[in-house]
Amino acid sequence: MTSSGMPGPGSPHTARPPHTFRTVFPVLALCWLAVFFDGMDVNIYGAVMPHMLDDAGLGLTPATAGTIGSWTAFGMLFGALAAGNLTDWLGRRSTLVASVVLFSLGSAVCALAAGPALFGAGRFVAGLGLGGLTPLALAMVLEFAPPGRAALTTGLLMSSYHAGGMAATGIGLGLAPAAGWRAVFWAGVLPAVIAVPLLLKYLPESPGVLLARGDRTRADAVADRYGLPRPTPVQAPAAGAKGRLAAVRALFAAGSRRATLLLWLASFCGLVLVYGVSTWLPQMMRASGYGLSSSVTFLMVINGGGIVGMFVAGRAADRFGAVRISALWFALTAAGALLLKSHLPLGVTYVVVALTGVWLFSAQVMVYAVTDTVYRDSERAAGLGMVTGVGRMGAAFGPWLIGILAATGSQARGFTAFALAGLIGAAAVALVPLVRRTRRDDRSAPRDVAATG
Repeated sequence: MTSSGMPGPGSPHTARPPHTFRTVFPVLALCWLAVFFDGMDVNIYGAVMPHMLDDAGLGLTPATAGTIGSWTAFGMLFGALAAGNLTDWLGRRSTLVASVVLFSLGSAVCALAAGPALFGAGRFVAGLGLGGLTPLALAMVLEFAPPGRAALTTGLLMSSYHAGGMAATGIGLGLAPAAGWRAVFWAGVLPAVIAVPLLLKYLPESPGVLLARGDRTRADAVADRYGLPRPTPVQAPAAGAKGRLAAVRALFAAGSRRATLLLWLASFCGLVLVYGVSTWLPQMMRASGYGLSSSVTFLMVINGGGIVGMFVAGRAADRFGAVRISALWFALTAAGALLLKSHLPLGVTYVVVALTGVWLFSAQVMVYAVTDTVYRDSERAAGLGMVTGVGRMGAAFGPWLIGILAATGSQARGFTAFALAGLIGAAAVALVPLVRRTRRDDRSAPRDVAATG
């Protein structure tokens, strides 16, 4: 095997291994590691925000803190848009590596920042890297996922985001009180040191991308190495600006245009929740009367619930359908947010926060699994990219909205806003199978939503 994860000469003629989790484990593990560092970077800000607000020399206010949280999301939006061009030029593997390098660089800028402006610039740079990473990692694992295990594979991958969030909280609790908040952002440079060499050495390129670039030999070699079916032209994502434009137009073809809009709405609501909570939960709980250490610990607890939720939701979605599970999880998130609005005893609050984490994060991830049931193989990357890209608007809106509420001393209303986002997300997902028409005579058509959700 070569340093790029490619089989050596002649290996396409060897016996094909079975297409199971074991054969594709290297791809899943490396994408898991990349998304782990994504989750760590996103949650670092929320983990240290109370300390940053207490740092008079930095000059950060609640309103400015919310705006900076939105800058990260805007960077992610631009990063997601740029990732398509970079994928055509570099491929998915190299674009993933570039994403990791970029958000590590952004963390270094934040650690050096003397004021809110430079700190915000660092968060924007980090967002540029983060924006392309998750859609690319999701597209990779869905391409390599064993048959009938798309939802479980998605859940397994995204459990890493919450493991990263827990790591960020642990680093914040351990470093910030003694070494200051800047030390926590220096820890955010570690992804470039740890993940980049592993990705470069062991992660294979996407067979579909290789075929789209005209490299049939390497595409077949990767597929044979990992037990995948050899890619066909209809499964290959279109390359170039014209190809991507055609793929985006296909999202609005008869039978999928309404589902596309509903998926965008669900993703928007889901990322309002994910980024609003990741950025503001410690400060919101602190404003509700809990101590500083307890308030930061809530972020670790909710991410711990998120890990459990990914495994539960993935298995449940493979059995009962991603649509049903995503809609139910959104509704339960709304209930959890309303409970957190009340000042409950500390032990009860920990339980409610953990359960809300079980539902909140996997509700959003199951939207990605629903996307996989709506679009054809050749449209999957464009569909997933647009769902995550439009969702980034929610990622910008959530932190900004809670920042405005915090500036007026109305943080408690943030829980009401989270509950409303959960209810709208539930309704949007539930309507997807009702508005989409499946063309059963087209073998390249997506899987039937009724069968999978």
